[in-house]
Amino acid sequence: MGPPDPEQRFEEIYNAHYPDLLAYVRRRTDTPDDAADAIAETFTTAWRRRDDIPSGHDARLWLYGVARWVLVNRRREETRRSALAVRLRSELAVWAENVVEEDPSGVRQAFMRLRPDDRELLSLVSWEGLSSEEVAKVLGCSRGAVRLRLHRARKRLARELDSAGFDMARYGSRAITLAKGHL
Repeated sequence: MGPPDPEQRFEEIYNAHYPDLLAYVRRRTDTPDDAADAIAETFTTAWRRRDDIPSGHDARLWLYGVARWVLVNRRREETRRSALAVRLRSELAVWAENVVEEDPSGVRQAFMRLRPDDRELLSLVSWEGLSSEEVAKVLGCSRGAVRLRLHRARKRLARELDSAGFDMARYGSRAITLAKGHL
């Protein structure tokens, strides 16, 4: 007879060693979901490298080695993710402080009083720097619709700023015209 079927051999290895590997992984993870992910990744690696799995008792040891590396890589990823989260939180805290300093007169408050659709449209154009054509693709509408909606959103923002007592001349003659309802 020829060599055993690779799929059948993998199934035998899986059935023989799954309980031990699950126990190994469970003792080294915080949640059942983490353990499930790690064991799945371990056996996925084993499947891809099934020709590398030694025979006999060494198969179990090989699987422990794979599981160990899966866990090490997951810890490394978590450490990187945590460090990134800490860095982003500190950057956002600095940004939030600067927003307050840059907006002592309440422009942000006027902006936040707009409808969410108006805020999104104005944000896509002003903060993200998208053109009318690009905004149309993002919103799934025509360029003409974007131009009309953008005009109306700017008009509503200008009215909010004007009603809050802002010096509209500071924003230019077009802002004055928009605030007064012309155009």
